[in-house]
Amino acid sequence: MTHSTTSQRLGNVTSFKNEGAVFCADTTHGKFRITVYSESIFRIAITRQTDFESFSYSVVADPETIKTDCQESAEQITIKTKACRLIIDKNPARFSFQTLDGNIINEDDSLGVSWIGEQVTAYKKLQPGERFLGLGEKTGNLDRRGTAYQNWNTDAYGYNTGTDPLYASIPFYMGAHNGLCYGIFFDNTHKTFFNFGASNQRFSSFAADAGEMNYYFIYGSTVAEILQHYTHLTGRMELPPLWGLGYQQCRYSYYPDKEVLNLARTFREKEIPADAIVLDIHYMDQYKIFTWDKKKFAQPQEMLDSLKKSGFHVVIMCDPGIKTEPGYEPYDDGLKNDVFLKYPDGENYSGQVWPGWCCFPDFTNPKTRAWWAEKFKAYVELGVDGFWNDMNEIATWGQSLPENIEFDFEGNKATSRKGRNVYGMQMARSTYEGTKKLLEGKRPFNLTRSGFAGIQRYAAIWTGDNGSYDEHMLLGVRLVNSLGLSGVAYAGYDTGGFVGDATPKLFARWISIASLSPFFRTHSMINSRDSEPWSYGEEVEMISRNYIRLRYQLLPYIYSLFYEAAQTGMPIQRSLAIEYPHEPLVYNSNYQHEYLFGPNILVAPVESTKELTKVFLPAGEWYYLYSGKMYTGDREILIECPTHKLPVFVKAGAVLPMQKAIMTTAEKTNELILHVYAGKVSSEFTLYTDDGETFKYEQSEFSKRKIEYRSNQNQLILHKSEGLMQSPYEKIRLVFHGLASAHILVNQQQKNLIQTNHSYFLPMEKFDPFFEPENLGEEVVQTLQLDYTAHHIEVSW
Repeated sequence: MTHSTTSQRLGNVTSFKNEGAVFCADTTHGKFRITVYSESIFRIAITRQTDFESFSYSVVADPETIKTDCQESAEQITIKTKACRLIIDKNPARFSFQTLDGNIINEDDSLGVSWIGEQVTAYKKLQPGERFLGLGEKTGNLDRRGTAYQNWNTDAYGYNTGTDPLYASIPFYMGAHNGLCYGIFFDNTHKTFFNFGASNQRFSSFAADAGEMNYYFIYGSTVAEILQHYTHLTGRMELPPLWGLGYQQCRYSYYPDKEVLNLARTFREKEIPADAIVLDIHYMDQYKIFTWDKKKFAQPQEMLDSLKKSGFHVVIMCDPGIKTEPGYEPYDDGLKNDVFLKYPDGENYSGQVWPGWCCFPDFTNPKTRAWWAEKFKAYVELGVDGFWNDMNEIATWGQSLPENIEFDFEGNKATSRKGRNVYGMQMARSTYEGTKKLLEGKRPFNLTRSGFAGIQRYAAIWTGDNGSYDEHMLLGVRLVNSLGLSGVAYAGYDTGGFVGDATPKLFARWISIASLSPFFRTHSMINSRDSEPWSYGEEVEMISRNYIRLRYQLLPYIYSLFYEAAQTGMPIQRSLAIEYPHEPLVYNSNYQHEYLFGPNILVAPVESTKELTKVFLPAGEWYYLYSGKMYTGDREILIECPTHKLPVFVKAGAVLPMQKAIMTTAEKTNELILHVYAGKVSSEFTLYTDDGETFKYEQSEFSKRKIEYRSNQNQLILHKSEGLMQSPYEKIRLVFHGLASAHILVNQQQKNLIQTNHSYFLPMEKFDPFFEPENLGEEVVQTLQLDYTAHHIEVSW
């Protein structure tokens, strides 16, 4: 069928029918199908083809069986659930999503859905004051209003603060206006385009180069609720290994093996916590995947065994390119099993990358995924349990992947136009599923550069080849915030910057911010300066040690956040827009980087060049981490921010489960340290523990305990633990911040609190001959030791 190059709209509704929660209509120039997935989720599929598309790599949920109310008149069709309603105008066909009392949540512009050639676009009317959030790994401001983006996974080496597109595509965004919020997920893997009122003041729009107009409208009373609905659709992560939450040291590249072992030894000698060393491409023989350099890493088993004894895991680089070299087993075997991407005439596609000319496995073919999984057997047998999927956009020299390459697409044959954006996701899937099987019950750590909606089911994302400068440090924060707003809870950046040389102050500031992020890794470029915590002088080493130690003290809190993410999709690093989407100052350029690390810790990233900064404190009361000073919220404050003091605050009324500082996540402690920040607002937190390394938690082999802070009753309650696993904690030390009383009752028995000085940090040493160092601060707290194993603990004052 040929189409005019001018715009063609969907046209008028000519017929309509419904079967249960599925509603179908023919129109003048096409047809649409509405599927009510839940009370809050509508799928809108619009096509000019004979059949609707049915396959999705992203969506894993099935429609729920719910009761809908459908009414049809000569002019409109109304579909109503318990949460909202969809009104469809017939002449022409347009969609308006509304609250049950008729307030507009999201509605089509009069242009509706239309085509220009193959390209299909949905036009949405801009609402007064509407803001746009998310869209995954995108540069720019927190509020996307007035900007436009495209999704086309790209190797964006050394990208800047305005580069688009980047490595991963997540075509999901949220809108907020007039006290309402909603989400739209555009499930189309072709190159897509999003316009949030750029170069016009009439509409926002989303478009695809080809394929179906297939989107999910999601309504929720809060941003968190929308994220929960979205991750119900696209899936949530399985819990990563506990060691994956620790500090990882990476460089392009650490070699030979003696340097790797010396690196591990230095961490332990300097008492800087760390859990993993990452090997970049120089561990391979001439950059060929599934090999070891016979000279630089002659005895990989000995090296891995030695690292294991020191408490280090190893993460290895995995590139998709298979060198076209006869005699190289993966290439020969790949030819034999016919697993590579092909041109339309059947010839294997080859592109040039690190090893030279390479073929690329077609990860959209189940046969190829099984083949790839088997190749990891030798790595796993050596003891490797961390995997880093890189260059999977597909990256090749020349940056022009031919669009006629054919993908299997699970038997639904497609070209690069449809397959490129999901290639990285399917490579990460192949690596995760394969290594999970090979590890026989142990959790693999899996990291990817490229991805698509649903990638959270298989891997963490890091934000690629960033630069060593302040603007990029803050951009990384925004990218991780945005990924969290897009269903990817496990994300991070190359701390210190990959391209270029960080200054000592920049590295110190970056480490302090990254210590309070989901994925914590330092990485640096070949031919750049050393970038380990001790490489920038004694003062930076001390600052780095303190913030890395803080992260390890926070592991009970952080691991519980990962459990929450696995259950609900709630991110670990939370843009303030999640809790305060209608607060204008959240979007102010001075404050848009701020985030909540979990529900209780407010982080205010600031440039390394600043000694004084403004911070926006949301409504409530907030304790300054270093001194315990309390600030009233819903205002801007001015605060000092020397290199060793990142502005960090704790919400009043919060409880922070912590532990003593440890050197590696494998080091066990039997004492839980529960910091209680007295306040006027009640809160609750679910403390979660399991073995940290297997999937036994799926059979309830965990310990989960709800902790309640009741401000009105002046009570702290630890409820009975749930789960089949005995908690590792035997003792609990309560640390009260801001509590006026010196006497408390524990299960109705009076106890006396002990007053003491407290700091989360080691004292700063004297590095300057003239000036005494400023310590990171102390505060007076009150403490009490209790038996954690008691079934019910009730503390009142």
